[in-house]
Amino acid sequence: MNNRVTISRIGHVADVRLNRADKMNAIDPAMFDGIAAAIDQLAAMDDIRAVVLSGEGRAFCAGLDMASMADVGAGLDIDTRTHGLANGPQQVAWGWRTLPMPVIAAVHGVAFGGGFQIISGADIRIARADARFAIREAHWGLVPDMAGIALWRTLARDDVLRELTYTAREFDGTEALALGFVTRLADDPLAAAMTLAHEIAVKNPDAIRGSKRLYNLAADEDAAAVLLAESAEQAKILRTPNQAEQVRANIEKRAAIFTD
Repeated sequence: MNNRVTISRIGHVADVRLNRADKMNAIDPAMFDGIAAAIDQLAAMDDIRAVVLSGEGRAFCAGLDMASMADVGAGLDIDTRTHGLANGPQQVAWGWRTLPMPVIAAVHGVAFGGGFQIISGADIRIARADARFAIREAHWGLVPDMAGIALWRTLARDDVLRELTYTAREFDGTEALALGFVTRLADDPLAAAMTLAHEIAVKNPDAIRGSKRLYNLAADEDAAAVLLAESAEQAKILRTPNQAEQVRANIEKRAAIFTD
């Protein structure tokens, strides 16, 4: 992983930060590589139970660094599926959804274009009311192509998505909350996200990961498949050591001690 993204940990929580503050964390080729590498690293960290994703400096992410991407755009391979369902650019947003543990995005400043698609890959988004968002691609004569379409369909109405995409207009955190893009608002999104991550991290990690798999499945499958999946996930958890420990800890009014 390069220095475009940093990962530190506090207990079972990973603190992941886009680290190009001088450019408002705009996405250049190195940032693409850094985010993809960070996702790969997190996927292998079995004892991480929640991830907080944020940006250093004045913003979460200003979107593509058009100057740096101009020289490489023509040679960018967007046809090859390099990461399961996704190509390389899509992985920086879609990859957060595929991680086994929940991801919470903490948003301040701006999240434009690719930055907005990245936060959309998180399970939960906490933002400042004055944060600014945009599906920005039409401003550059482009379509959203970093997994946004696949991610937004579970967040907002179709007509809302079309209006925001066709106009590329900006909207603030208050509107983002009303439209469904943001989970909740906070004056300090990073602190709120960290508090929530630590709250999640003290729950049975098997149950949390199983729940994420179910919600990921729900977007594409019919009711019959989801009902079967619920039963299968529960069967894998019932009477396991971690599930029994959660029950004992609740009865004894103490913190649970899980095996990851």
